[in-house]
Amino acid sequence: MASDAHAHPLDLLDLHPNAEEERRSLNIACAASSCGKEEFLLHEKLSAAAKNEGAAPLFLCFAVHPQLPALVVSEKTNCSAADFRDQLELLSALAAENRISAVGECGFDLYSQNYKNTEAIQDELFAVHLEIAMQYNLPVVLHVRRAMHKIFPYVKILKELPAVIFHSWSGSPDEASALLRKGIPAFFSLGTTLLLNHKKAIQSFASLPAERLLLETDAPYQPLQGKMFSSWPDMPAILEAAAKIRKEAGTMEGTNAIELEEIVDRNFFGIFKSE
Repeated sequence: MASDAHAHPLDLLDLHPNAEEERRSLNIACAASSCGKEEFLLHEKLSAAAKNEGAAPLFLCFAVHPQLPALVVSEKTNCSAADFRDQLELLSALAAENRISAVGECGFDLYSQNYKNTEAIQDELFAVHLEIAMQYNLPVVLHVRRAMHKIFPYVKILKELPAVIFHSWSGSPDEASALLRKGIPAFFSLGTTLLLNHKKAIQSFASLPAERLLLETDAPYQPLQGKMFSSWPDMPAILEAAAKIRKEAGTMEGTNAIELEEIVDRNFFGIFKSE
C-alpha cells in the first residue's frame, strides 16, 4: 500500500469526480487536510466509507490554514484570531472526540506581502494550534513558506509532540538537520517538487535519514509539468524520481522505488495509526 502524506480530497473531487475511486484502486492511504466544517465532514464521510469497504484508509486532519487570515483582511480592515473562533472551536471538539489524526495544516506563510501583513495573526493562530495538539497528544502538519525562522522559537513545544510533519518541505538540508538535532520528531514530506528541479527539495531528500522521509501529492495543488492538477496516479513517478535521487546521492536506503515505498509507508503508518 502506497501512502500520500498530504492531499486535499474535496478540492481534487471538484476537478476530478472519480478521484476517490482512483485512490482506492491504486491502494493509496492518504492524510486529508481540511480547514472548514463542510470540507471536514465530506472527508470524514469518505474515510468512513473506505473503512467500511476495507479500502486504503483516509486519515483526517483539520486546522486553520495560515493563508486564510489574508482572505479575511481582503474583505475587511482588520482581522484577529477571533475571526476563526468557529474553526478553532471545531478543531478542539474534533480533537476531544478523537475524530482527527493530526492538527494541520497550520503554520506560517510569508510568501507575499498580503501574507506578511497577517504575520501577527498567524502567530496567534499557531500558538492555539500547538496548544490543542499538546493537549490531545496529536501530530501537527506544518505549512511553512518563506518562514522557517518562525519555527525554531517553538522547539521546546514541538519536541513534546508525537510527530511534526513538514508538508512540502522547502527548507535546506542544514535546516532539516538542525530541527532533528534539537530533538524535534520531524518528518519531511516532498512530492512533485522532486521532479520539478527544486534544488533544496532534491538536496534534502538525498541527504535526510530514510526514517524521516514522507511523500505526498498535495493533490490537486502541485501538478507535474503539463498537467492541470496533481493526483494519486502521480505517486509512481514521485517514487521513481525520489529513489533515483537517493541512489545518485549514494545513500544506503531507499534507492529503488519498491524499497522506498516500504520505508515511506512505515514512516507514514507510524504517524497515522488506524483504529
